[in-house]
Amino acid sequence: LEGQPLMRRALLIDEASYGEDHPNVARDLNNLAALLLATNRLSEAEPLMRRALSIDEESYGVDHPRVATDLNNLALLLKATNRLSEAEPLMRRALLIDEDSYGVDHPNVARDLNNLAQLLKATNRLSEAEPLMRRALLIDEASYGVDHPEVAIDLNNLAQLLKATNRLSEAEPLMRRALLIDEESYGEDHPRVARDLNNLAQLLKAPDGVLEAEPLMRRALRNLVASLGEGHPNSRGVEANLQSLLAAMEEEGPPAPRG
Repeated sequence: LEGQPLMRRALLIDEASYGEDHPNVARDLNNLAALLLATNRLSEAEPLMRRALSIDEESYGVDHPRVATDLNNLALLLKATNRLSEAEPLMRRALLIDEDSYGVDHPNVARDLNNLAQLLKATNRLSEAEPLMRRALLIDEASYGVDHPEVAIDLNNLAQLLKATNRLSEAEPLMRRALLIDEESYGEDHPRVARDLNNLAQLLKAPDGVLEAEPLMRRALRNLVASLGEGHPNSRGVEANLQSLLAAMEEEGPPAPRG
């Protein structure tokens, strides 16, 4: 919030110096929109994003990578306001621009694939989303190496989709691999590790895995409380998950060990 008046002042200066349709103005608009988006002021951010998109299309042409960035920004805002049918064509257009600009195996393309896949997942088009996620994973493994945090994100995305299609035995090794990558990259007490632990524990909640799920969830909660505090929404969410798991365990009685 403290940065907002400075961003607005920078915008006014650049508008006066370069004119209202200059690429520097588009940059300022995007920066301000990102701040408004982070503070959940979506209705204020949207017209700024649309204006930035229009400026960059006019300045660079409709197939420029900067336009792809603008399209992705606007599409993610539209997704956040549940306007998925409006967001999808923008994401597809951004993907095509970046494939043409950088090549089909570039990390920016992987980002676009993940954005589109998450939107397709949100509209329950899981069979369309899965090949996009797998392609993004292969691109990031080739670009960054198989033990990079970006790869861990891809693994988690794919694992959550596999979980949604009840392919738990396929999802589990991906979640475990993501956990190992993030532990090595960030340390065992990082919030990303807590997220991975919680994801894996949620997968293991079935009766034959509940014995393993409980300590993972407790470890996730300890990590989040230490790093974010007890009152943080993420901490409260994992605490609720743990209480739900404990209640289910009490109702069902002692589970059989996994064989």
